[in-house]
Amino acid sequence: MSLLAVETIDSELLDAVPSFKERLEWYLQNRPDLASMVSRWQEPGMGARRLVALTRGHRMKCLLRRMLDPEEFLSPYGIRSVSKFHKDHPYILNVRGEEKVVNYDPGESQTGVFGGNSNWRGPVWFPINYLLIESLQKFHYYYGDDFKVECPTRSGQFLTLKEIANELSNRLIRIWLPEHKGPPPYTRASTGALDPKRDGQRYWFHEYFHGDTGAGLGASHQTGWTGLIAKLIQQQGDFGTITKRDPFSDL
Repeated sequence: MSLLAVETIDSELLDAVPSFKERLEWYLQNRPDLASMVSRWQEPGMGARRLVALTRGHRMKCLLRRMLDPEEFLSPYGIRSVSKFHKDHPYILNVRGEEKVVNYDPGESQTGVFGGNSNWRGPVWFPINYLLIESLQKFHYYYGDDFKVECPTRSGQFLTLKEIANELSNRLIRIWLPEHKGPPPYTRASTGALDPKRDGQRYWFHEYFHGDTGAGLGASHQTGWTGLIAKLIQQQGDFGTITKRDPFSDL
């Protein structure tokens, strides 16, 4: 979540709002207790841009090392809400003598909490993935092409933050693309509900997606946030970076 707290400011915009610039610099210089976590403001980046962020470059690389690990957060279909590490190593917390357990559930929740179908324990959620992609693009706008991170972790392949954002976008887009000469991944939990002839050109926008298979779960009409896929398709089309590469090739 700390990656989401980022904004880049062009020098022209900063010069156009001198009072804002003056107040911000005053806080940075006179209230270090409030500004100690603000990263890189005093150091112009690519295009003389300024960065306002909580996550510094070194911290970001540490976070991305975990986020881009297929054995942790990186799913073939986006970023999981909980690390796959907890499948074999559940997180256990004792509260007033009662044991609370958080494990990795890539699909529907295995507990009755929140009605049993509101699961943040492992599936891919579109709003968070979209915000992560947007944040990586903003960081790249400041750091440029010289700042690279291994993606996927342990692959030996190093990508710019923009390229990582593109990779995550393509993984999300693949949820709706036919795979292995079969139906799209989002249909995998909808056996019998979709008629190939009737629904061949129709697409469902599920609430969240299975962290391992990409199957659509929860409500099937969640266009309020899963409809963001249209923006990613348009963006990747403009970039010319949509790919149908096998998402399991790095596993």
